[in-house]
Amino acid sequence: MNRREFVVAGLAAAAAPGAAKRTIRKGVLISMLPKDLPLEDRLKVARDAGFEDLECRTVTDPNEAEAIKKGAEKAGLKIHSVMNMAHWQFPLNSPDPEVVKKGMEGMETSLKNAHFWGAGIVLLVPAVVSPKFSYYEEAWKRSQAQIRKVIPLAEKLKVVIAIEEVWNKFLLSPLEMARYVDEFRSPWVQAYLDVGNMMFYGFPEDWIRVLNKRIAAVHLKDFRYRKGQVEWTPLREGDVDWIEVHKALGEVNFRGTATVELPAGDAAYLKEVSRRVDLILEGVKG
Repeated sequence: MNRREFVVAGLAAAAAPGAAKRTIRKGVLISMLPKDLPLEDRLKVARDAGFEDLECRTVTDPNEAEAIKKGAEKAGLKIHSVMNMAHWQFPLNSPDPEVVKKGMEGMETSLKNAHFWGAGIVLLVPAVVSPKFSYYEEAWKRSQAQIRKVIPLAEKLKVVIAIEEVWNKFLLSPLEMARYVDEFRSPWVQAYLDVGNMMFYGFPEDWIRVLNKRIAAVHLKDFRYRKGQVEWTPLREGDVDWIEVHKALGEVNFRGTATVELPAGDAAYLKEVSRRVDLILEGVKG
């Protein structure tokens, strides 16, 4: 650890309640930060709220990438992951070669962003199952074929491709997710576990236990599902059993970052979100 890393680590421990005894780091999406502030001020708000890590979105402008890097360093935030922004519009399982080409270009840009920022993960939604793009088995084969092409770049840049299940009608059970990841036979393809996404048809604690060491990072969000309608809620006010989630993460010895994926808000809102994340990561009941 160099001097700057030592100082940043010390700031993180001092600013985040419970950080000294926690083994999971607290992250926030850059899109959650106040949109009416300059970038440096937005990042400072995140740090002051007690967050340690930052998840960014893919950017194509080198000047924007440089500004984010400098701003995060100044704020004492570690950029731990990049959310690839091409996978919904340009899914890798599309039968249209031009769509796939744009999807692959987006993934390559995301990997390069991650390397430049010092992040170790790029989040990827691997396929979108629909009559427009392809059906289930085709989505499996086509997406895997494209991901295999980008693994050499991920390995070269030392960035993990983390596969996420996100209401895309694909990888609908933890057993499938585990098989999908394992078939790559590469440490550079792992899983990005979203605690809320599987609540329609399963339980996040089951997914955590099955995916186990395959989990590279975790997203946190909460909602209620009533009479076919989703109602997004603040953390710890929905249907997620956070005590069981905390227990399962401990059982698999998860040591990465848990990043909140919620709407944007002001400084007071982010401090409250941060407080609730502390309660989740410390296994506090109630």
